[in-house]
Amino acid sequence: MYIKRHIEEAVLKRAKMKGAVVVTGARQVGKTTLIENLKPDIPKITLDDLPTRRRAINSPSTFFNITPPPVFVDEVQYAPEIFHYIKILLDKSHNKGDFFLTGSQSFELMKNVTESLAGRAGILELMGLSLREINGEAWNKPFLPTFEYLKRRNEKKTNLRIPEIWKIIHWGCLPELVLNADFDWADFYADYVKTYIERDIRRLTQVADEESFYRFMTVCAAMSGQLLNLSSLANDVGISVPTAERWLSVLKTSGIVYLLKPYSNNAIKRAVKTPKLHFLDIGMASYLTRWMDPDNLSIGANNGSFFESFVVSEILKSYTNSGKEANLYFLRDGNKKEIDLLIHENNTLYPIEIKTKAEPDEKDIKSFNMLDNIKGVNIGEGGIICFANDFLQLNEKNYIIPLLMV
Repeated sequence: MYIKRHIEEAVLKRAKMKGAVVVTGARQVGKTTLIENLKPDIPKITLDDLPTRRRAINSPSTFFNITPPPVFVDEVQYAPEIFHYIKILLDKSHNKGDFFLTGSQSFELMKNVTESLAGRAGILELMGLSLREINGEAWNKPFLPTFEYLKRRNEKKTNLRIPEIWKIIHWGCLPELVLNADFDWADFYADYVKTYIERDIRRLTQVADEESFYRFMTVCAAMSGQLLNLSSLANDVGISVPTAERWLSVLKTSGIVYLLKPYSNNAIKRAVKTPKLHFLDIGMASYLTRWMDPDNLSIGANNGSFFESFVVSEILKSYTNSGKEANLYFLRDGNKKEIDLLIHENNTLYPIEIKTKAEPDEKDIKSFNMLDNIKGVNIGEGGIICFANDFLQLNEKNYIIPLLMV
């Protein structure tokens, strides 16, 4: 069974504009399945197959003679030698949509794309399934907390009870797991993390002690939704700060974590300049931190920060699935006043608070007044994303936004 992905439209649009379309993302988010379903009529080459990979590496100039474009090349990062020949073929033909390329290791993949296919490739990132996709919704617009967006979204949203939502959050967003409710959740993530460390981490960085990297991932998961503290992170794992910084970069480029940038403006006194760390799959974060069932997660010490990470990842997916860049920030001043999320769009800042409450009130957005003195940018509508059942107006410019309207 295939779950329809909202990024499909963006992939087809890029294929009309560029000679190659590159889809990158974390392991097992569904990149291969996406292209197989979008382009069932073109041949597929997988470089995960060792003999095929050897042919591509040893004879890149003739590799596409046997399987000429249009063609789908999976795990393309394993044979960087072919990127130059893709460039040559595209420069000769000037065709659009001749190559569909996918790869899990975005660091290596993007290095080769930027060096060889600059201007010739449309680049998209596929993340795990969104809540919209899991619920089978057709709504695929990038999220904005405006009345116009929210009114239209409210007409299309799915209704779920809070325990059902926590079950989805805890279960995770990887398609194979979502499609197989009878899978053993802990075994699935144990295998996923083991494979990720043994294959991708060995390839991306020299890790002498894989157990240390596992501890590093676990500490990062425990910090999800919180300010990044590299010194504390390194100390907890027993590694140097430069090593922690390098390993964190690997998790980021692998699509495991997202660093939410702090918003800075001269009008904000002593604004925090440290990013926030967000795990992009709360199922994996729950497994690493040993929250073994959704009921305990929903009332546990991590429930607020994990919920915040989940909401940030859902908003991020709404943009990446549309093929658009997400300009997301947070704001915290020296007095620890904080706005959980700012969306910057068309010179306008849209402020958002994220709460596990079902009945928030205006006190929950008092930090929005931090934006009053900012010059040169408009302050748009905003609100509180939470477990409320109904979309309601909080005041003139802000709304109570049910999670299922993201």
